[in-house]
Amino acid sequence: MLGTTEIENVLFLDIETVPEYPVYSEVPERFQKLWDKKSRNFTPEDETSSDVYNRAGIYAEFGKIVCISVGLVTRTTDGMTLRIKSFANDDEKILLHEFANLLNTHYNNRQQYKLCGHNGKEFDFPFIARRMLVHAMRLPILLDIGGLKPWENPHLDTMTYWKFGEYKNFTSLDLLAAIFDVPTPKDDIDGSQVYGVYYEDNNLDRIVEYCQKDVVTLVQVYRKLDGQSLIEDSNIKMV
Repeated sequence: MLGTTEIENVLFLDIETVPEYPVYSEVPERFQKLWDKKSRNFTPEDETSSDVYNRAGIYAEFGKIVCISVGLVTRTTDGMTLRIKSFANDDEKILLHEFANLLNTHYNNRQQYKLCGHNGKEFDFPFIARRMLVHAMRLPILLDIGGLKPWENPHLDTMTYWKFGEYKNFTSLDLLAAIFDVPTPKDDIDGSQVYGVYYEDNNLDRIVEYCQKDVVTLVQVYRKLDGQSLIEDSNIKMV
């Protein structure tokens, strides 16, 4: 699957999400009731739905995107070069309009271009599309996949590729990186800490840095799955 698409035509991405409101008490009453119902199946018996509100960020109906980092690979005289760019904002609508502008301007051909993420088909791509619809935005062509046949879908997913048709297991990007001996930074936060870093530390820059490193790892794992060598650190640029 990976070998059928030129890597220069793939836009790699990762997103970071948080609950739409800092704490449960600030959630509008209508959505509090809906969250109570949604969280019923995973709330421990000794806790309430408000206690698990920090998990609301993984649901597009209750969360928002605070960062989308993208990576583009190009061929140069120095070898393969990876450029990383991030869209980050406390105002999700601004962030999404900037990202949509990138897709509409440079990635508006479904036959030529692909999006790639790790678990992107189950999380990143639908989350972005749903949040765009919440903000009454027209979906860029690479996200508007309704009615497409499976072979027309412009979405690539390193986790799906690694499964080889198996659906009973989730393999993290970190685990794939370890399997393929892809170096990863040791100073990262992890996904469970994003809520605290955003709402308690007010440190969006740290989240952006974490998201960008995930995109670098994603590209390197993609290269390994495609039987290619890693991109040299000196050829990785943050735009």
